[in-house]
Amino acid sequence: MYLKGSKLSLSKKRRQVNPWLLTFLLISIGALVYLNLVVVPMMDPPFVPTPTPTRDPQSFIEEADALAAEGKYLQAIEAYQGAINADPQNISNYLKISRLQIFTNQLVQAQVNAQNAILLDNNSSEAFALSGWAKGFQKEYLDGEADARRAIELDQNSGLGHAILAYILALRVEAGLQELDTLDLAIEESRTALALEPNLLEGHWARGYVLEITSNYEEAVSELDQAIAINPHIARLHMALGRNLINTGELDRSVFEFTKAYSLNPTDPTPNLFISRVYSMLGEWDKGIQYGSLALRDDPQDPNLYANLGTLYYRKGQYNQALTFLEVAVRGGTSEDGQVVEGIPLSYAVGVIELYSRYGLALARINRCSDAVNVANALLQNVADNPDGVYNAGEIIKICEQNLLTPPTATPEPTPTVVTGPTATPEP
Repeated sequence: MYLKGSKLSLSKKRRQVNPWLLTFLLISIGALVYLNLVVVPMMDPPFVPTPTPTRDPQSFIEEADALAAEGKYLQAIEAYQGAINADPQNISNYLKISRLQIFTNQLVQAQVNAQNAILLDNNSSEAFALSGWAKGFQKEYLDGEADARRAIELDQNSGLGHAILAYILALRVEAGLQELDTLDLAIEESRTALALEPNLLEGHWARGYVLEITSNYEEAVSELDQAIAINPHIARLHMALGRNLINTGELDRSVFEFTKAYSLNPTDPTPNLFISRVYSMLGEWDKGIQYGSLALRDDPQDPNLYANLGTLYYRKGQYNQALTFLEVAVRGGTSEDGQVVEGIPLSYAVGVIELYSRYGLALARINRCSDAVNVANALLQNVADNPDGVYNAGEIIKICEQNLLTPPTATPEPTPTVVTGPTATPEP
């Protein structure tokens, strides 16, 4: 059939195929098939990471337990966290890490981990006890007490629950938030804890604290000695023992305990602050200033540390140097590294009235009487019911009146004495 107008012709000559081209194509196709079926499967796939073996949770636990036994609590906490990451359903790890975080003053984290344990087991007496303790140390007294009471409800024979309830009640007493029977209940609960578990660390610790706030310092020392014999690696325990040793007059031993506390937790300024106060009690101003400076170095935002140094320089008679620190403590300011320091507002707290009195007296003694009289008036107006505040205000005004009659002669302050380094840290 012929199609009119078509460009196709059935009679058109067929084009010859190049045999060499055909051979090349067949060889290429064969090579590709070989590569896909044989070579490629034998090659390692590119950019695929080598799988990392998963660490057994038990290995983390064994490592953490060993570190904790050696008193290496920060490393132990890290290892327990590894165990939690590997096995988040094991309640024991949350309880262990929470306790160590309380020992090392990581209170927010301790509370979180205790709460995690409660989520896993709402009937865990130990979890509620630890949660309550962490809250109590954070001044969440009512919530902490509720958790401690829940711990006892779940296990009436829990020495830990009774010990922590005693501790929280004692904290309330010290904070001035107690009811009529709070102290009596704290005493009773501390006795119950040790009656149930005579060798319980927390029982001796709580009993020691109750005895401390009731001014039974020698008995408190005995209880704290027993707690430290059970576990010598807790900085808080050595701090508590040191405080009570001050009140029993064993000042050298108190310095040893504070030094031990610092060796266990070298980021905490409190041990050096207490060492500074001990040397102040002994009239060794230069050593007091040395340790006070170390404390301030560790926490340059704490106005109480400025107050401590200002007091030491004042007692040494270096009033200008004293004002450098007292002014920051009262008015606030900026630390050497640029951190903001909030001043301490005037209140009826004994230590605060002493701070303002000392600040005003230092101003008066260097004849900055305009500022000094303002401080005196603040004392008279705001703490008029406090006899010491009123007396010191009168002394400030009296010194300034004398300065008007006989202006003080400016004398250079003595050069600060260079003292030796801190006492060697005792062996753990």
